[in-house]
Amino acid sequence: ELPLGKPQNLVPAITQTAIGKIDKLVVHGTDYPTRDGSCIRDYIHVCDLAHAHTLALRYLEEERNKEACEVFNLGTGTGNTVLEAIAAFEKASGQALRYEIGPRRPGDVVAIFANNDRAKTILGWETRYTLNDIMSTAWNWEQKLHDKKTVFG
Repeated sequence: ELPLGKPQNLVPAITQTAIGKIDKLVVHGTDYPTRDGSCIRDYIHVCDLAHAHTLALRYLEEERNKEACEVFNLGTGTGNTVLEAIAAFEKASGQALRYEIGPRRPGDVVAIFANNDRAKTILGWETRYTLNDIMSTAWNWEQKLHDKKTVFG
């Protein structure tokens, strides 16, 4: 992801904190009823997302769709906490991330993740990449952008 301005999603906020573009990441609340007190979100690798899109196109090409518009939720179906995402990034990058615990944000839900049953059943789609893979790929991407290397070669 290449956000314009301040990232609104956790993964680019983490990578931009690691390169110093953002001074310090704020974890909004650690008093939620989760494994470690931070919110649970569903993180998906860009390659898993792309694979789902190719399967959906094949599904349409084969005219297997029964309706004009069908919805397939894409995600791991389980989710990880914000602090687990930070730990996975630290493992992938080999560096400690600068972050602090802040108050909850109004409107944040405890956990949100996709029910990917339809994508699994109808498209035959499964996620292949772990949270560690996601963070490793995101870190490599951010380093290439930061080093002003070309993204495509």
